[in-house]
Formats: sequence, C-alpha cells, structure tokens
Amino acid sequence: MLEGTCHCGAVRFTVAAVPDRLTSCNCSLCRRLGTLWAYYRPGQVTFTAGAGSTVPYVQGDRTLATHHCPTCACVTHWESLEAGTDRMGVNARLFPPAALDGIPVRRFDGADSWTFLD
Repeated sequence: MLEGTCHCGAVRFTVAAVPDRLTSCNCSLCRRLGTLWAYYRPGQVTFTAGAGSTVPYVQGDRTLATHHCPTCACVTHWESLEAGTDRMGVNARLFPPAALDGIPVRRFDGADSWTFLD
C-alpha cells in the first residue's frame, strides 16, 4: 500500500498497489503543474483525510476536474467528468520518492499528437 499526501497533510490518500508505470504529460496544464500521474479505478483510491475538501479546476474541453488542496495548493488528483469513465489519476509526486524507484515513466504528448512519445 502507498500513501500520498499534500504538503500540509490536509489531504491524504492510499492506493493498494504500486503503479506499474507513471505518465508525464506535456499538455498545457500538466506541464505547468509538474505532475506525474499514476492511474487507478476510483474504487482503488481511498481518501483518508480531506475527502471532499479539495478544490476542482475544470478547463478546456471540460472532461476532467483537476483537484488541489485548499490549504497548500498541491495538485492531488484528477477525476473524469464524463459518464461511464472508470479511471482517475493521482499525482504520484505525492508518494514517498523511494516508492517510485524503478517504476518506468511514459511520456505522453497531450500538447499535440495525443499519443505516447516512447
């Protein structure tokens, strides 16, 4: 099990499994946020503190809500706004750094081709 936490500790979440890969996206938002995404089904992520208190940001095509802590502003996760979607992303940079050792990072071109670059 892994625990992720924002800088101030107001938002905490756990996941049962270490991700098999991480994604670095270069879209206009992810590039500015500096996030590294790990993907799970919503039922695989448990918020142990701050559940429901994060602040969503919705932009562009309005398909995702990117959430951040209202106190320290760390981006915690994104949720799909489209019905029937069974995937969410958590910011893997909120996990302990050693927990990410050896996990491959895929580069996703969200800015242009909408494909993986590797």
